[in-house]
Amino acid sequence: MKQDAGRVENVMRQIETALLDGTYPAHARLPAERILAENYGVSRNTVREAIQRLAARGLLRSRHGAGVYVTEQLRTGTASPSPWGQLIAEHPGVRDDVLEFRRVLEGATAYFAALRCTDEDRERIRAQLAALEQARQADDQPGEAVADARLHEAIALASHNTMFLHLHASVIGMLREHITANGSSLRAQAPDVSRHLLLQHRAICEAICGARADEAQAAMQAHIDYVASRVAAADAANL
Repeated sequence: MKQDAGRVENVMRQIETALLDGTYPAHARLPAERILAENYGVSRNTVREAIQRLAARGLLRSRHGAGVYVTEQLRTGTASPSPWGQLIAEHPGVRDDVLEFRRVLEGATAYFAALRCTDEDRERIRAQLAALEQARQADDQPGEAVADARLHEAIALASHNTMFLHLHASVIGMLREHITANGSSLRAQAPDVSRHLLLQHRAICEAICGARADEAQAAMQAHIDYVASRVAAADAANL
């Protein structure tokens, strides 16, 4: 029994590691029990019990007939909408603190992404940039917002730093709640906002994919400064 319990714990730790490092991101479907059992060298029953324990902690969710999926619990660690969203909306100083932190966090994330990104990371980043450009060309603002979020997540994944990845998701979630509640989106503010944001994202991606770490950090920080200026403009318009 102790040996079986140890195997379950070992499988849990390995799945948790895959959740932490982004191998299985939020909403991803886990491989079938049979494949996981083969990968970990254990029985399907051991895998099933490990999955059940992780599901009980809210990290995984079984969908009848569809498989096992990763929840957002590990990324956000908070309910949605979160108390932070309300604090940011009601206290501009808190929002400014979050933006200041995001500038440091995402600047460092872009820096390390440029140093560490693999060919797979570059392919993922370029694919999300292409999706952003396509949405921009179609004047699809909701599509742009989705592609924007996925591009930043791809950059966080490319940093190969677990803390950057999870802090990024949490901070971005806080700000999106505030932006959405305060005027639909930044791109709805003025006709040229989308164009500026796209140019900024191109510069960030080119620097990261070109392994130019200092340039990537500077481009990301310039992007965050622009976002901060547009959020402030939205706040002023809603006073």
